[in-house]
Formats: sequence, structure tokens, C-alpha cells
Amino acid sequence: MSRERFARYASDGRTPRPHRPRVDGAKDGELNQPHFNLFFDPIRLVRMVNQILRRSSPNDLFHHPHKADGVSEKDLADIVTSAPSVAPSRQAGWGRDNSQTASCARFGLALVMLLSHTAFAQQPTARGPVLKTKLGEVEILPADNPWNQDVSKLKVHAKSRKWIDSMGADKPLFPCFGADYMGAPNGIPYVVVEGNAPKQSVQFEYPDESEKGPYPIPKIPPIEGGPNAPQDSDRHVLMIDAQNKKLYELFHVLPDGPEKWKAGSGAIFDLSSNKLRPLGWTSADAAGLPIFPGLARYDEVVEQGEIRHALRFTVRKTQRAYILPATHFASRSKDANLPPMGLRVRLRADYDISQFPKSTQVILTALKKYGMFLADNGSDWFITGTPDNRWNDDELHAIKRVKGRDLECVDTGELRYE
Repeated sequence: MSRERFARYASDGRTPRPHRPRVDGAKDGELNQPHFNLFFDPIRLVRMVNQILRRSSPNDLFHHPHKADGVSEKDLADIVTSAPSVAPSRQAGWGRDNSQTASCARFGLALVMLLSHTAFAQQPTARGPVLKTKLGEVEILPADNPWNQDVSKLKVHAKSRKWIDSMGADKPLFPCFGADYMGAPNGIPYVVVEGNAPKQSVQFEYPDESEKGPYPIPKIPPIEGGPNAPQDSDRHVLMIDAQNKKLYELFHVLPDGPEKWKAGSGAIFDLSSNKLRPLGWTSADAAGLPIFPGLARYDEVVEQGEIRHALRFTVRKTQRAYILPATHFASRSKDANLPPMGLRVRLRADYDISQFPKSTQVILTALKKYGMFLADNGSDWFITGTPDNRWNDDELHAIKRVKGRDLECVDTGELRYE
């Protein structure tokens, strides 16, 4: 607009209006610029924002790498239409109803919401520890599962000292795993099975607290202690179906005829769920917990150099109580100075681990951050892991320099007695 024309408008007391080319067919009062139409067409808006983002990022807004099923245009269009409207005003320069100002404001708000949604959606989703298998990766319980919880900042339990004393303040931690010992696997083995592997029924000693199955037991299953393990030993068998994210665990497995099996108890866990067993139920472990998530594995300790979950340990004497996520006790004693099943114990934060071998430091670091669950009755302070002939037993046994007094019990919830 020329200065002369602006002066004429000003001298008449009128507000100058910016030039707007008319769209063919547009009527008085309608928007004249075609690009304003997209403010009322959320799909067009979404596509336009998508194109803008793709110029600066290789990830498509609707198919970002951290969300397998993508985000539909309709979902994001809903965000646009949910943007609050801006009431029109009669400000200078925009005419009678100021519909363009309202539309611009609406567009700005929608764009901010879209970008915020996209930035949030493209953040990597937290994952629990991952087991790499020949059949693909499988997450060992969700990131927010108690097994994967950082307990380094939780308060010390009021009965910590008494429970530590009862478990043995001067007794050492002991790695109940390593390379083969006397021709038998040293630790609790596991096997990865096909998703369509044949399954068998199992005869249980405690059927009321066991999943009926069937269970994908291989013809020659890896039994804790080996096939010739004493019949009165635990003889655990752990099976992981990575394709269907299932964990099958059996306690005290014995042959019961050709390709038939009997066991003390059995449990099936959905590795993608935080669901607990029914209160009062055992599992293949006395505490009602899964076993595999608490094992120290060679691939974590040595190859990855990090354990991202709690470990599992045993003590000789426990009380008739448990703390969630445990669901079962295995004692008749009501002595409150004995530890309950499911008790979470961690290594003190000020304990110096710098002089330990590297592999042992990985384990001790995990004990500081994630701690370990009391899962079964057994020898005091025995920590369990998987057998592997690549373990360096001398390095593992350095953990025996850590004593019970170097640990503390964490307050993770109330004791249950039912």
C-alpha cells in the first residue's frame, strides 16, 4: 500500500486493510488465501507438518522407529482438532470478524501440539534387560517390573540389622555358579525353545499351586545339577519361548516314563507382563518368584559388562512371611528376626569395589543398584547364576570378600502372612 493511500485511510479515521488476493469462487466474508483452508482440514495439516519434519529428519512422523505400529494420520488429526479455538477479535488490520487471526492462532497451537506429540513419541521406550537368542531378542520382564527396579535410593528397613545378623553378618557372599564342577553344570541352566515346540503334561506334587501346562520340555532337558543330580536336590528346569515371550519353570523334575515327567511344582510367566502369581502360591522357587530373571549370566557380566536387574539368593532360615513381589513363604517360624521371602537386600553404596576383578565389579555394581531377592531356603548368601565354562571361577570367587555386614535390607513394602 502506498504512503499516499495509507495517509488517506488514516485521515478518514479508517484502519488500512492488507491486500488479500481473492480465491476463485470465494464469497464476501470467506477466507481469500487458499493456504488458510488447511486450518480447517486436519488431515492436510498433519500431512504438511509431516513433510516439514521429514526435511530435517529421516524418520517419518507416522512411522517412527520406536513405535512398531506407527501413528495414524487420524490420531494426529485428533490432536489438531483438539487444539483450543481462539475467539475472534476486531483488531486493526483484519476486518470485521478476524477469522484469519483465529485460524492462525489455532494453527500455531496445533503445530506445537503435533511437534510435542512427535517428540514424545520418538523417544526410545524404556526396555527391561534383553536376552539375545537364536530365535530373536526377548525382553526379560518390563522395565518397570520389580526385578528391574533401581532400589539404590530406597530407605533401609527398620529391621535391617537384625535380619542381616540372622543371615550371617560375618558370612561371605558365595557365587553358586560358574564353570562345570566335577562334570556337572555349576548353576541353574536354561534352554530356549521354539514357539511351536511340542509340549507335555507334567504330574505335580503340588498341583494346587502349579500351572497345569503343558510344558515344552525337550527330550533331553538341561537339569540343574545335570541328569544325574541327586533326586532330593532342586533339579530345576527352565525353558524360554522367546517367540511367544513365555517363561516355563519347573522344580524337582524327574522322569516318569518315556518322555513323561513329574515335578514338585511348575509356573508359567508372561515375560511381557508384571502380573504376580496368586497370593499364597509357590512357583518353581519357594518365594513364588520366577527364577530366570534373577540369574547372573555370562553374556551380561562379561560380554555386555552390565547387569540391569536384581539377583537371587538363598539363606538357611526364613520366617513365615513374604514381601511382594514374592507370594509365598516356606517356613513355620514366626520369629520376626528371621528374614521374610521376597526381602530385597543391596550392597552399601559406600562399599569400595575398585579392587575387585572387572567381572566381579559388574556383579557388585548391580547389587548396589538393583540388589537381590531372597527367593528360597538354602545355604546362606548363595547367589545363583547360569552355568558356563567361560566363567573365570577365580574372579567370581573374589565376591567372597564381601560379607553380610556390607549389605543392608531395603524397605520395599509390608510383610504378608496369609
